Amino acid sequence: MLRHLVKAVFGIVREGAGYARTAVVERDVTTRDRRRAEAVLGFLLHMGPIYIKLGQVAATRSDLLSPDWVNTLRTLQDQTPHMSRSDTRRAVERELGGPLESVFPTFDLEPVASASVAQVHVAELPDGRKVAVKLVKDGVPEEIEKSLRAMSTLLRLVDRCSSRARQLDVSRRFDEVARLLRPQADMEQEARQQQRIGDNFSGHAYVRVPAVQHELVTTRMLVMEFVDGIPGKYAHRVGISRRQLAQRMQDTVNTMLYLHGLSHGDPHPGNVMFTPTGKIVLLDFGVTAELSEDEKWGLSSFYYACIRKEWQVAIDRFTRFFVQAGPELISRRAEYDADMTRTLTFHFDISSNRWSTVSYFNDVNEVLRTYSSRYTANFTKVELVFLSGEGFASQVDPGIDIWANARKFTDRYSPYMSAEVEARFQEVFSQQMPTSLQLRERAAGVLVAPTHIDRYFFPSVFPVFVHRASGGRVSDFDGNEYLDLCGGYGPHLLGYGHPAVKAALVEGLEGGLVNGMGHPREVELAELLVDAFPAAERALLCNSGTEAVLFAVRMCRGHRRRHKVAKFEGHYHGFSDQGMVSSWFRFAGDRDVPEPIAGSLGSDPGTVNNTLVLQYGDLPGLDRLREYAEDLACVIVEPMPTSVVALNAPFLAALRRECTELDIPLVFDEVVSGFRVAYGGVQVMTGIEPDLTCLGKVIGGGLPCGAVVGRAGLIDMAKSSQDPFSDYENRIFAGGTLSGNSLTCAAGVAVLRHLKAHPELYRQLDDHTGRLAAMLSRAAHDRGIACRVKARNSIFSVTFSHNAPELYRDRMTGSNFKATIALAYYMRKHGVYLPELHSFLISAAHTLDDLDEIAHAFAKSLDEMLADHLFVT
Repeated sequence: MLRHLVKAVFGIVREGAGYARTAVVERDVTTRDRRRAEAVLGFLLHMGPIYIKLGQVAATRSDLLSPDWVNTLRTLQDQTPHMSRSDTRRAVERELGGPLESVFPTFDLEPVASASVAQVHVAELPDGRKVAVKLVKDGVPEEIEKSLRAMSTLLRLVDRCSSRARQLDVSRRFDEVARLLRPQADMEQEARQQQRIGDNFSGHAYVRVPAVQHELVTTRMLVMEFVDGIPGKYAHRVGISRRQLAQRMQDTVNTMLYLHGLSHGDPHPGNVMFTPTGKIVLLDFGVTAELSEDEKWGLSSFYYACIRKEWQVAIDRFTRFFVQAGPELISRRAEYDADMTRTLTFHFDISSNRWSTVSYFNDVNEVLRTYSSRYTANFTKVELVFLSGEGFASQVDPGIDIWANARKFTDRYSPYMSAEVEARFQEVFSQQMPTSLQLRERAAGVLVAPTHIDRYFFPSVFPVFVHRASGGRVSDFDGNEYLDLCGGYGPHLLGYGHPAVKAALVEGLEGGLVNGMGHPREVELAELLVDAFPAAERALLCNSGTEAVLFAVRMCRGHRRRHKVAKFEGHYHGFSDQGMVSSWFRFAGDRDVPEPIAGSLGSDPGTVNNTLVLQYGDLPGLDRLREYAEDLACVIVEPMPTSVVALNAPFLAALRRECTELDIPLVFDEVVSGFRVAYGGVQVMTGIEPDLTCLGKVIGGGLPCGAVVGRAGLIDMAKSSQDPFSDYENRIFAGGTLSGNSLTCAAGVAVLRHLKAHPELYRQLDDHTGRLAAMLSRAAHDRGIACRVKARNSIFSVTFSHNAPELYRDRMTGSNFKATIALAYYMRKHGVYLPELHSFLISAAHTLDDLDEIAHAFAKSLDEMLADHLFVT
């Protein structure tokens, strides 16, 4: 809408406003364009803040306007008329409620910049710190309101007189823009948005947001850290190439839109500075664009479908997330789809090497107008951000390839930055492991392997087929040996083929494979499990961690006679419908009040809706347990979420207290962490005891196994009462033909006995974890790559991201998935098997030399990834 207003204003002026002609009659100008541009400049300054804002947007459109127009209108970005020195002093003292010198020992009353709404001054605090003071000009809030009301009245008159205006719903669209522009004079609102965006970019290699002095912020004054930089219009003075600087600009805008979901709303040159070394300093957060989780998902999923040339999928996604469809579009959907297909085909296929964001949005808008429909209000803001940001980037580097740079974000769920890199991998692996690739093709005809080949969301393009596994290594059928950092996703804590486990398995085989009948090993395994957990009184054996969670939740529902389950966003509890709720890469609801969303197609909606989703680490969020206490069967949590390798003991203690007070069973999912982080898991490390614990992985010694241990009153819900009628009314069913079979129990007993007898293994694993994590972090830091390595107790998480996210959803949406997946294949080239996009693990079988080899492969991989342009630096 703002773009259309820009066109409208310029159309009026170009048709010859008398004021404008008079303003330039005696000027010594050299070109006709210059005269017209100066006429428009005078007109906009005369009309006030809203019109100046239109001129600022126009000044970024070097693809639409000539250099004379752009250069002339740029003065609106930081050189508009400002208040007198006396008026400035009066305004500052009004905001301070006292003498200026009482807060600012020095204050330059001459502004260093003046734009449509505010002017900026340099001052000094009593402690010597230099600050920038942004002061709203007197009368501006009233002028903004007056202009918006006048324009609104005018557009409503136009709406009455023009069927075309009614078709476009001009007046309502203007109301949306007015809501965007009104807060510009509210410095308290701007300070809050500046702080949020600053937090999002905390630790970023080349983006900086000045820190806010919140104690000095008022409705009309914003005080912030002073940053001395090069104004955006002088980008040519920056000490890096124009190409690199433009890429950084575009990357910054895309990071805000696609990853953070909160973006600077008007990134024109007047709102951006550069340091001499090429860092980007963002200023002026009066206009911001904020996207919901659905909209961020929609943005990525729409563009990804366009990349794959799946036009109908793209149209469906775009229309669902970003179009307010009118009756005409709905009734003529087939025609609309055909028109949109032609538009998308042209821009994303035929002319993708000459990408023009302006042309693209114009063509899409034209299709929507044809069917009396329009963008959603929020996508109007997104359009403005794209146009301003990419317009600025194009001014910095006229040769910038907008679309190629955007691919980092638009197809961030695919493993390659370019077709060239993919082809190179294909060539390397065809020579390195041809048998594995042949087996991959053979499997494709008969097998769906969702764990290691056809992985949900992130399939493995170059899987390794293992011939032998021993200690901390695996070998394929082509003679390649890999240091293994998967460990079967957790079971092989002692490494592959440990002597104690092999001996137990031989003994178990000689005794016959017993299941469905009693044998000593299942009793012994249960005794070891109960003994390992201080609060445990009983154990129930099953075949996997998923089954353990299913049984634990069923026990709690039976015990409490309630159906709703509370869990935490991003915590995965196996592949059951309940276990996957809000566990993956799709989230819903507000950060503080997340909403349950199915983890997969085919999930039972009733189960999903019977889930209360909380945020791990959010203490105030625990109040929601009180709100839902009467409906809750239990609370289930990964005490140390392995996907992000986090442990928040104070939060777990508060959760335990809350559940005890409300008499809600607390379930720890220690399927991964149980016996891996310590003998007895996280609860032994922290001293925080749940009512039930779900186990798996390590306790089976590499064979399928699961268990629930805990309070007798809950575990006994699966124990017969000797009365079949009472069983049906008061007990839960827990079955499993192979549960507690003799071979699995023999292996599990051998592992637990060995771990109990050798506590030094845990100290060794912790030492090795710290050593490897330090080497990986150093390799990334030395190369200037934004990479977060989180590690503890043999579990690692590597995230290519500039910040340390507090919430799981922030980690997922803020990560460079493309680089993370690609890393697995680069490492595979260098003899290290790293699972694609998963936490990775070391085992007790890994030596110090192995760790050095892993770190060396990681460093070589990062060098190759830099050369293949997987990172913007």
